Amino acid sequence: MDDRLGPPSSGAAVRRPASLLVGVGASRDVPAEEVLALVRAALRDGGLSPLSLAALVTAETRTGEPGLLRAAARLGVPLRARPAAELAAVPVPHPSARVRTALGTPSVAEAAALAEAGAMAGKTPPAVGGELLVPKRKSAGSPARATCAVVRLAGAGGGREGEYRSGSLVEVGVGDAESGAGSGAPAVAAAVRHATLVLVPEGAPADPGDAPEASVRSLLRPDVRVVRYGGGPGAAEGDAIAVRAAREGERVVVLRRAGTESGARPSAGPRAEPGTETAIRDSDRHRRGSGPALQRGPTAAMHTPPRTDPGHDLRHHGDAEVRDSGAALTDLAVNVRTGTPPAWLAERIAATLPGLAAYPDGRAARRAVAARHGLPEERVLLTSGAAEAFVLLARALAVRRPVVVHPQFTEPEAALRDAGHRVERVLLRAEDGFRLDPAAVPESADLVVLGNPTNPTSVLHPAAQLARLARPGRCLVVDEAFMDAVPGERETLAARTDLPGLVVLRSLTKTWGLAGLRIGYVLAEPETVAALERAQPLWPVSSPALAAAEACMEPRALAEAEAAARTVAADRARLCEGLGARGLEYVRGAEGPFVLFRAPGAEALRARLRTLGFAVRRGDTFPGLDRDWLRLAVRGEATTRSFLRALDEALGRG
Repeated sequence: MDDRLGPPSSGAAVRRPASLLVGVGASRDVPAEEVLALVRAALRDGGLSPLSLAALVTAETRTGEPGLLRAAARLGVPLRARPAAELAAVPVPHPSARVRTALGTPSVAEAAALAEAGAMAGKTPPAVGGELLVPKRKSAGSPARATCAVVRLAGAGGGREGEYRSGSLVEVGVGDAESGAGSGAPAVAAAVRHATLVLVPEGAPADPGDAPEASVRSLLRPDVRVVRYGGGPGAAEGDAIAVRAAREGERVVVLRRAGTESGARPSAGPRAEPGTETAIRDSDRHRRGSGPALQRGPTAAMHTPPRTDPGHDLRHHGDAEVRDSGAALTDLAVNVRTGTPPAWLAERIAATLPGLAAYPDGRAARRAVAARHGLPEERVLLTSGAAEAFVLLARALAVRRPVVVHPQFTEPEAALRDAGHRVERVLLRAEDGFRLDPAAVPESADLVVLGNPTNPTSVLHPAAQLARLARPGRCLVVDEAFMDAVPGERETLAARTDLPGLVVLRSLTKTWGLAGLRIGYVLAEPETVAALERAQPLWPVSSPALAAAEACMEPRALAEAEAAARTVAADRARLCEGLGARGLEYVRGAEGPFVLFRAPGAEALRARLRTLGFAVRRGDTFPGLDRDWLRLAVRGEATTRSFLRALDEALGRG
């Protein structure tokens, strides 16, 4: 077992412990690439293997910094934090008066790594733990916007004991297939036979028999996953996949050609999507590129669907249906109430425009939201729409096993993956009416996300069932973005304070037509609200949005929302009746302002409806649904009649 850098010789198997902590200090808006280059250089110059990296550690005030979060995700490790007061008490060799003035501690990089090592050793903060291997160094930027230092955990690495909690990571040196060098070595054979995941650098040899894994192919178990990654031997994204998988309990083997080493050079190839070995995205996060290829067992011809089901485009939303040429279509794709915002609300928003020179003050809006739900103000956080809340949750909460219940709004899962989490899915079934069975959620899940009523199924889950999912040590996130479209807001959990870990999200976008203004809020325990607020930028919600939030909490607004919900219920019944009369299967018991239905050849049907002037939402971007599903926004009687006539024509019945 060793965390020191060095190429494994042929036939050698080096067990890599999770023994290294890298403390990172950073300026606001530091680029992730600058942090990555600094960390990799520090490990390389210190003669340390990136495969033994356990975590990045920083000051608490930097936990929401996007560049640090992205760098940690790219390295396959969590971003941890220590409070400034604790860091200030840690003796370090290179204190800085400038840093003390700015952050209240003379050191971040060295102090954070040493303090975290002490905490991991079970010492009472601010006790120091571990051995400082690489003192503070600055990044190569001009000006430098990041510093780092490397600490080895006490009693780990350097040839001593130290290991992952459940998984393992072994680096294996292999020779060429012709000589079979390494394939019969006992250490290699033992490591490969027990592996659940084998990573192979992309070498593209002319003869498949010369591939690095050829010499150990006979040792692979039938159910092992073999992943190729781009960029050549030692590519950084392969190291990140290995580290992340070992942290999650996998028994990982990284094959290297004898004489090559990890961390040898940065990768020029594509990087792995956080949380999966198979799905990758370009920097624009929309276009698919080449990436790690997945194969199961010793023969490349065998294929297993990737665990994360990359066929679903989590970033596709209904507004894509009505952009550009779709703007002239009747919109049944976006679930925003038509005829909104009402004139009185538009006037309240417009009244804020003369005061835009002043910074936003959210106190009045926060009080209004708290009063509307009968909660103390410290349980309320205003956000730039519910979408921001999903990002905050993904970045600010330390979770080990996040689970998302699907089909549902895809942004929660996308945000978790972007933050470096490996996400599990619970898929509700059409044959069960997409109803939730709480027993389907893994007991060890410490973050559970679901919608109520759920987009796109329109199913309203009983509050009592959802309450069964709450327990100490678990964060239960219930997305109630459409709850104000349910008459009487039946089954809401918004006012509940007795359920541990409950987080309720609300949006004012849909009922009030404020998608372009962005306003929503979080209802949660004060500790959770405080953690999310620390991850927010300053003044996250604009003055016009704050005025809208305050106005929408007033009795007049609540009465209008209730009346609108009852109108939606009547219009929805009319739409469902029309679908049923045409023999189309739809999700029964819908309670939201939309209806999900299934029609064979739905993709072609959707295209024909566009030629007839109607935009509808495709369903196949939602995990758990396929191409036969479409979602319809509920509209008024006249629009519904026109749509049903167009539907008849599109089905060939007109």
